[in-house]
Amino acid sequence: MSTLHAFFFSVYPYICLAVFLMGSLARFDRDQYTWKSDSSQLLRAGQLRWGSNLFHVGILFLFFGHFVGLLTPHFIYEPFISPQAKQLMAIYTGGAAGVICFIGLTLLIHRRLSDPRIRLTSHRTDLMILIILWVQLVIGLITLPFSLAHSDGSAMLLLAEWAQRIVTFRPNDVLLYGLNWPYKFHLVLGMTIFLLFPFSRLVHVWSGFATLAYPFRAKQVVRSRRLNQPKAPKEPWMLPNSKNKS
Repeated sequence: MSTLHAFFFSVYPYICLAVFLMGSLARFDRDQYTWKSDSSQLLRAGQLRWGSNLFHVGILFLFFGHFVGLLTPHFIYEPFISPQAKQLMAIYTGGAAGVICFIGLTLLIHRRLSDPRIRLTSHRTDLMILIILWVQLVIGLITLPFSLAHSDGSAMLLLAEWAQRIVTFRPNDVLLYGLNWPYKFHLVLGMTIFLLFPFSRLVHVWSGFATLAYPFRAKQVVRSRRLNQPKAPKEPWMLPNSKNKS
C-alpha cells in the first residue's frame, strides 16, 4: 500500500500533467475540427440554459478556489487571515459553489440521458466525462464534514503543502498519510480528469481562457466597399464579339 500511495501522490501527478499539456497541444495541432464543446442547444434549450449556467458558475468558482487555495503559500495570507478562518471560508463558499455545480451538472446529465435525440447525438466520452465530474463533485461534498472536524486548518495546510511541493518538483506523499480517504480519492480522481482532458470535450476550456487575450489583440481593419464607383472599361479582347481574340 505504501508503494501504491507513493505512486499516486508522487508520480501520478506528473503523468497527468504531462498528458494534459502535451495531449492538448497535440490535439490542437492535429485535430482542430474536434476542438469544440459539441453543443446541442437547439434541443431542450430551457433545461440546458439552467443546467449549463449553474454548472459553469459553480465549476469556475471551484477551479479558481482550489487553484488559489492550494497553490498560495501560507506566509502570503497569514498576516490577513488565519488557517482556521481560511478553512471555514473555503468550506462554506466551496460548499455553496459545489451544490450549485452539482445541481447544474445533474440537470445536464438528466437532459442528455432522458432525451433520445440528444442521446443519439452524444459521444460516449461526453457522457463519461460528465459522470466522472459528477462523482468528483459528490466526493468533494463528502469531504466537507471531515473538513469541519479539522477546523484548526491542519488538513488544509497539509493539502496545500503537498500541492506546492508537486508544482516545485519536490513531491512528498508522506504528508497525506494521515488524511481521510475522501481527500485522497478526491485528489486521485481530480488528477485523472486532467489525464482525460485532452481526449474529451473539456479541451474547449482552453478556448474560454484564451478569450482573456481578446482585448489585447490588434484591431481588425475593415474597409467599406465604395458605391457608385465607375467600372474600369473592358479591354477589347474581353468583349463577346471582339475580333481580337488570341
